[in-house]
Amino acid sequence: MNTWLTPGLATMFLTALALPAAGLTSEHQQSSESICQAQLGSNIDAVINRPQFRRARWGILIQLLSSDEKNRASIINKDNTLYSHDAQHFFIPASNIKLLTTATALRQLGSAFRIRTSVYDTGAGSLRVVGRGDPSLTDVQLKDLAQQLKRQGVRYVRHLVVDDGYFQGDVINLSWEWEDIQADYGASVNSLILNQNAVKLTLSPQKLGQPLQVSWADAIAAKQWRVENDSVTAEAGTSATVTLSSVLGQSVLRIKGQLAVDAQPKSFGLAILNPAEYFLQHFRNVLEAEGIQVRRASVVNNMGTPGERELAAVESPPLSVLLVETNQQSNNLYAEALLRSLQASAFVKLDTMNGSSQRNNENFSSPRLPTPDSRLPIFKLGVDANNDSSQIGLNKVESTLTDLGVDPKSYVLADGSGVSRHNLVSPEAIAQTLKLMAHTPQAAVYRASLPTAGVSGTLQRRFLNTAAQGYLQAKTGTMSGVSALSGYLDVPSYQPVVFSIMVNQSDQSVTNLRGAIDEIILLLTRLRSC
Repeated sequence: MNTWLTPGLATMFLTALALPAAGLTSEHQQSSESICQAQLGSNIDAVINRPQFRRARWGILIQLLSSDEKNRASIINKDNTLYSHDAQHFFIPASNIKLLTTATALRQLGSAFRIRTSVYDTGAGSLRVVGRGDPSLTDVQLKDLAQQLKRQGVRYVRHLVVDDGYFQGDVINLSWEWEDIQADYGASVNSLILNQNAVKLTLSPQKLGQPLQVSWADAIAAKQWRVENDSVTAEAGTSATVTLSSVLGQSVLRIKGQLAVDAQPKSFGLAILNPAEYFLQHFRNVLEAEGIQVRRASVVNNMGTPGERELAAVESPPLSVLLVETNQQSNNLYAEALLRSLQASAFVKLDTMNGSSQRNNENFSSPRLPTPDSRLPIFKLGVDANNDSSQIGLNKVESTLTDLGVDPKSYVLADGSGVSRHNLVSPEAIAQTLKLMAHTPQAAVYRASLPTAGVSGTLQRRFLNTAAQGYLQAKTGTMSGVSALSGYLDVPSYQPVVFSIMVNQSDQSVTNLRGAIDEIILLLTRLRSC
């Protein structure tokens, strides 16, 4: 992942670092000596009580995964606990928060849920595009929409309106750090998401003494910044010191530092400043490339009026697929979009916005686009259109998890992705969620969305050639001073276990923290009944 290169950045990683089970010695990796349940505690204590962790806070809960599907009390029974250390205390969970968000999305929306983007006829030759927060939307889908319109005979649009009003409230979380919301992994979450609301910028060395060359992957996105390039190409072998910075609320991007003349180009992922305008310009270009002339275009935030006829539409992959990207790649934008999509379960269906109007369209003279019954229904706020979509989602997470059986006092949520350091979660809350979800109809989809050790996602390069490879499905979490891992482990010669491990307030490197966590997991793989 491309990160914002500033000292001390609280970085939320979207993908795993290209590291093996860092910190593990060959003895830890290869040991197959069995340990009994009674020995587990002292072995884990020996890891977390090392001198380098004396200032860190550890929270750990390891429990058997109950097979009693009918008794919720049995599922979360403390008698099933194999090890506990400050399991009821609050910790910053980083991306482990996604376990709660995605569990709620599955319970509330269902694995077949899709997010629909529509184009409506508003009369007199005008079109209105309604986005509903599809995080997977790219230029490919925009071209699909344009081609649908073209097939229906649309050749001229008097006024193109893109409606960014489906999600209400702030498009960025006010508890996120400034460094985070500048970077691609902290991109704004609005109703009209395109290309994950992010763009890649590449800096390349030029002749000695010249400024670095600035290249953008997207020319439309590039127009949103005014670049102040104070960088320089340095002598061969010089260390890279490039930094990017900007001022909140301004479009200035400052580039400082140096790259050696013989250095490879460096890329950075940036959050789009104005996502709705970015969407508008892209769609206008796509329409014109398909031979559809656009006279005027603008952004609105009012969700239009009932009775408009849907002319074209595209849909996201099903939720089961969106969850894989969310959890396996730890995609923050996806998590935040799904959090806001939970408002759909609090809305009432508005049939007139789903193409129920039979009004003829004399300006386009095109047939009505059929809407199969399996497609996502359109929703509108049923009570208060000014409600904040993010807060509605957070409320829905709490109520859903409470209904599931998770103690609502065991966590405090500030977002759906884990970027915020205001999130507070206990290992007990995570373990309860994992255990209870394992006994729901959504269990298989939920578990399949998690990274598998040595195989996929953010665990693809962890636990390689160890007893955990292929047997561990877990969610990672990383930011400065924080590392977490929570999930399921099928112990080869023991019972399946569920666990949550979090470490906070550490001055150790990510490599050391992950190495210690991985040692604990490998201890679990050695458990035997004795």
